[in-house]
Amino acid sequence: MNIAVIGGGRRCRELIDLIERHTFHEINPKIVAVADVRDDAPGVTKAKEQKLFVTKDYNDFFERDDIDLMIELTGHQNVYNDVLHKKKNTVHAIDHETALLFWEISRISNMHQVIHQALQEEMAMSEIVMNDLLEEDVLIIAADYRIQDINNNMLKNLGLGFKEVIGRYCYEITHHQTTPCSGEQHPCPLLQVLKTRKPAKTTHIHLDKDKNELYYSIACYPVFKDGEVVSVIELSRDITKDMNMQKVMMQQEKMASVGRLSAGVAHEINNPLTTILTTAMLIQEDIKPEDPIYQDLQLIAKETLRCRKIVTSLLDFARQTQPEKKNNDVNEIVMESILLTKKQAAFNDISVVSRFAENIPLVCLDKGQIQQSLINLILNAVEATQPGGKITIETGLSPQSEFVEISVSDTGEGIGSDKIDKIFDPFFTTKENGTGLGLAITHGIIERHGGAIEVRSKAGQGTAFTIRFPISGGSNVC
Repeated sequence: MNIAVIGGGRRCRELIDLIERHTFHEINPKIVAVADVRDDAPGVTKAKEQKLFVTKDYNDFFERDDIDLMIELTGHQNVYNDVLHKKKNTVHAIDHETALLFWEISRISNMHQVIHQALQEEMAMSEIVMNDLLEEDVLIIAADYRIQDINNNMLKNLGLGFKEVIGRYCYEITHHQTTPCSGEQHPCPLLQVLKTRKPAKTTHIHLDKDKNELYYSIACYPVFKDGEVVSVIELSRDITKDMNMQKVMMQQEKMASVGRLSAGVAHEINNPLTTILTTAMLIQEDIKPEDPIYQDLQLIAKETLRCRKIVTSLLDFARQTQPEKKNNDVNEIVMESILLTKKQAAFNDISVVSRFAENIPLVCLDKGQIQQSLINLILNAVEATQPGGKITIETGLSPQSEFVEISVSDTGEGIGSDKIDKIFDPFFTTKENGTGLGLAITHGIIERHGGAIEVRSKAGQGTAFTIRFPISGGSNVC
């Protein structure tokens, strides 16, 4: 669309500038001519710079065939009327008042650009704050529980992509639930913020993509619009390590207390047991084997020996002998432990598979104590595995080569989620004739070596114990 402008004042120059910088999609307007009696008019000067047709008499426009629209900017109605009278039928015309629409469009366009620029800056700042400055996981959640935004850190922890999260319910993503969080043990901070209009804090257990439990400290802050809370900003921090450390410290304190109690009880019981056993055996010597009393005495002796075994385990648990450490080959200790337990596995028709990593450095530890721990884990695996099952024993290095790892896994019945947190507790057992001290003793031995033992298990899916020893430093320096 070719445009001729009558009146080369300030408005004409602004119109030329507006059309020059604006991008049109439906039409392609182009100013081709300007008329004004003043040679120094701003619009005329601009038109000359762009080498447009310039004239002092607008009547020259009526002879041209390349003009589609004439715009009168002189402000004189008689000029506009004259244009209407003389223009060709194919040419359109608008007066100066109608032309004000261009300046309104220009003003709106400028405002849009300013707002767009400010919005871009705000979004960039928000991006920096959410993804670079804040170490916490960040969610922006609407009042209907739908996620509006999420930072990269939380996406990484969840193992999900941005599009997989936006628009979905927060409880669906973080808790794998179909309904919002509720109850005293799992309060919904969003609901609390909507109710009180104040920030709220709580602790939740989230599930990662593998449904492992992660402890999170959560703080929610309201976002207001027109006096109403329309969404919340949720900052959550993974405190799983802190919680696990607290559990370890509580476990250590409990084990120490139980150990002291066990030592006292064991010593007090051991002497009477010896007396009972000796007396029963002496009486048996004076009674014929077919006598019913002989069988009762046999039962007393048998049960007394079982009590003595429990007392011995109590003393082993309570004693907590300090390890006599030397540099040892972990692969060699594991191989010897497998040889000592292989017959029990074969007798139960259970195959034992071993995988040994090469180039594992020597580790400073007490060979006897570590072997005792491994034998206990392997025998436990044998008891938990059905005939035809498999036990896998592996050695290796952690991903950062900071630890030597030994894993003992089985295809057995597994451990239920309600029991797995208790397996290292003294006297906790799932066996009919178990003392509940084997894993407690193993746990203590590993800890005294500066190591750690972890368990992964699900009911019906087997169990895996992993022992880690630091390669150097700390308590593992010989």
